[in-house]
Amino acid sequence: MKALVTGGGGFLGGAIIRQLQAQGDCVRSVSRSHYPALAIDQVQGDLADPGVAERAVSGCDVVFHVAAKAGVAGRYGDYYRANVEATRRVINACRACGVRRLVYTSSPSVVFGGNDIENGNESLPYPKHYHAHYPETKAEAERLVLAANGTELATVALRPHLIWGPGDNHLVPRLLERGRAGRLRRIGTGKQIDSVYIDNAAQAHVLAANRLEPGAACAGRVYFISNGEPLPTWDLV
Repeated sequence: MKALVTGGGGFLGGAIIRQLQAQGDCVRSVSRSHYPALAIDQVQGDLADPGVAERAVSGCDVVFHVAAKAGVAGRYGDYYRANVEATRRVINACRACGVRRLVYTSSPSVVFGGNDIENGNESLPYPKHYHAHYPETKAEAERLVLAANGTELATVALRPHLIWGPGDNHLVPRLLERGRAGRLRRIGTGKQIDSVYIDNAAQAHVLAANRLEPGAACAGRVYFISNGEPLPTWDLV
């Protein structure tokens, strides 16, 4: 199997690449930067630009669309371009190049409307209003991916929550920085929270791809991904 991983230089993308290589697959990555440490075929470019997605997707059997713009600050247009427009171009490239499987990395935040979610499942609706550009644009992209599912292209969306583990360059470094500065505080009730270890998040993507095909039970569906072991927030920290 030849696979494309968008955002292969990132935390999750890199873990997916390693697991694909472990099962003997040929892997290509596309990112805006070049990552020599990956030591695989790489396409450098912005997926929102014309032609980049087609160049990256060409010759692949399955696409893992992991790349995204995350965060809580910044202009809406930047999030829309990276999360919606790039996803639309990836979908169109899959169709044009005859790719039959697309695994999309979404986020649990697409169903977060501002209130705590307890015992939530995949039946939760999208909220009417979002409090940040990231979940709003990720939700729009997720809808595009699910709507694209059909007889020629099978799609599935995964929503991993709070990914952690070796190689993390976001969550743990920020916690350590705040801890050293004496700015790490307990806020709120400290209720239990779901998270997912990096290797488990990557494995979920690979397993989904292995099962995915037009007409498969998982095609056109969305799944939350976690360790299934909620922990009190401070214990997780």
